[in-house]
Amino acid sequence: MKPVRWEDVPVEPVTDLITRQLVTGRNEMIARVVLRRGAIVPTHSHVSEQVTWILEGALRLWIGVPEEEMTLRAGQMVVIPPDVPHRAEALEDTVDIDVFSPIRQDWLDGTDTYFHRK
Repeated sequence: MKPVRWEDVPVEPVTDLITRQLVTGRNEMIARVVLRRGAIVPTHSHVSEQVTWILEGALRLWIGVPEEEMTLRAGQMVVIPPDVPHRAEALEDTVDIDVFSPIRQDWLDGTDTYFHRK
């Protein structure tokens, strides 16, 4: 175990408007996701439970079937259950912390093709 600072974690460009940084343990993953205004996260689902916490900015989310729309602003968070479809749009430049359990293997091996730049 050793302390980790976001400044020391590699930044991965995901799209032209989204970057992320990942720190993983055995069972959980934390991600710092930076979304520029207008960034879109397409509809997807995964086996991981997800906690999304907005540090800066605003993120509009559509969660579930039928979709429930909500806007999260700095200081707010939501828990997204496993296997529930969701999508998002950054309404402002946004910094988002996502926590996943179990870890998102697709994020580690690059198979999250719904998300990556084409």
